Amino acid sequence: MERIQITQHSSLGAAWFAGWLFTIGYLHLDFWMGLLGLIVWPWLIGSHFAVPLAG
Repeated sequence: MERIQITQHSSLGAAWFAGWLFTIGYLHLDFWMGLLGLIVWPWLIGSHFAVPLAG
């Protein structure tokens, strides 16, 4: 008889979803930027908090 092992990785997905919702709320993104933020929310947060280069 074979044993079936089920592994859940929902914590990473939940963390990603929470980060996305935080980004939308914190940066006051409109619908389309919020939809784009679903994929690139770490970049959006990073570009918001980045220190401008002295030039």
